[in-house]
Amino acid sequence: MKTASLVLFLSFFMNFSFAQKKAKDTDKSTPMVIGSIQKIPSKILGEERKISIYLPEDYKQNDTTKYPVIYILDGGVNEDFIHIAGIVRFNTQPWINRFPRSIVVGIENTNRKRDFSFAVPNLDFVEKMGFKKESFPTVGGSAKYIAFLEKELQPYISKKYKTTAQKTVIGESFAGLLATEILLKHRDLFSTYIIVTPSLWWGNESLLAEAPKLLKSGSKNKVQVYVGACNKEEDLTMYNDAVALAEVLKENQENLKQVHFDYMPNEIHSTAIHQAVYNAFKLLYPKTEYQK
Repeated sequence: MKTASLVLFLSFFMNFSFAQKKAKDTDKSTPMVIGSIQKIPSKILGEERKISIYLPEDYKQNDTTKYPVIYILDGGVNEDFIHIAGIVRFNTQPWINRFPRSIVVGIENTNRKRDFSFAVPNLDFVEKMGFKKESFPTVGGSAKYIAFLEKELQPYISKKYKTTAQKTVIGESFAGLLATEILLKHRDLFSTYIIVTPSLWWGNESLLAEAPKLLKSGSKNKVQVYVGACNKEEDLTMYNDAVALAEVLKENQENLKQVHFDYMPNEIHSTAIHQAVYNAFKLLYPKTEYQK
């Protein structure tokens, strides 16, 4: 009985191994690669940060062509990197050619509530928004994060890749709060801002209150801004804050190149980012190759 069982097992094993080898021999597939993942040690943040990089398909290290860079704040592979890189690739194909082929840099989060929020005296306001204070154990790190972008990440990308001065930042929700803070306080860091459903309720909307003064006292460099808002019935406060941001930007249009507000009634907070980025590119760069 034992001998028969052993023969049966060996026969099964050999057939299974043969089937595996045959499948391997006939499988002609190759991996589909859309980018690379790199790790950058940050002295400012005191931790290693992971970034995802998409390069245009015609990128060559040895030629003279340079490319704009698009930064995604929620840019991990499991966040918004893959689908936004797809939108960029689509819009930069020769038959579309909405804007120049671009490098996409996605920054993976480690603690987004900490990194994307500015310091506040207390957290009493979060309860008005329906959150518990305990869900914000560490906050107020945006100054360090902005310094990381300016002094470590952007120089790293400029040194390693062939880049132009054109830089876009994309931020949604808490990342939209950070993108707004950069726009108002450090405008020169980017030339295009795509801000989607920003969490401007942070700090009792203090950033909104400061916006007119900051816009007048900040850099005079002309930048492009897109502000997207989702269905107002889902969260009226966030809708009103997005409207207020767009209005104050338009009131100070002399300090900006262009401002677009986009209301998306068919999108909710969790679905807005993809449609908003697609819409933003259409509004900021309205003509394709066959419309120019």
